[in-house]
Amino acid sequence: MIRIGIVWVLMLILVAKTNAQTDVESIFNQAENLIGSGEYKQASALYTQVIAQDSENLNAYLRRGFCHSVMKEYDAAIADFGVVIEKHGRDPFSFISRGSAYNKLEKYETALKDFDMALSLDPENQEAYNNRGWAKNGLALYNEACEDWKTSKKLGNEEAKIILKNNHCK
Repeated sequence: MIRIGIVWVLMLILVAKTNAQTDVESIFNQAENLIGSGEYKQASALYTQVIAQDSENLNAYLRRGFCHSVMKEYDAAIADFGVVIEKHGRDPFSFISRGSAYNKLEKYETALKDFDMALSLDPENQEAYNNRGWAKNGLALYNEACEDWKTSKKLGNEEAKIILKNNHCK
């Protein structure tokens, strides 16, 4: 009789965990749909719900950071990308995203460090070169900025082609 009771308790715990996970996935998917329709504030609120239920959900931090960036809430974006970096410091995208937010705040030296870290993790990352070019441009390191944009272009970045043309890099 006791064995049957333990089995039932274990099954109830498993069902509760599965339902909670399904709820988190459902909320996350709702947030993704809101991003698709440009409703970043509402999506951000849903990612906050996901994080409240699952603080280890790094995708929710990344996506909420993206929402903050789009809404020009750069300090909040930096905080979210920082959580991902703290918990998983091997993701170049997080460093690029945080560096881009620093660029928007004109904190170019700090941004430069993030782009350098992204490139140490992924030396062929065209976005890191492109965005590092903007940080260097902000620091009046024009020749170095041009070199980064040239590298980004060589790696296939279409935006870098336009930047090079408009900035008259040699």
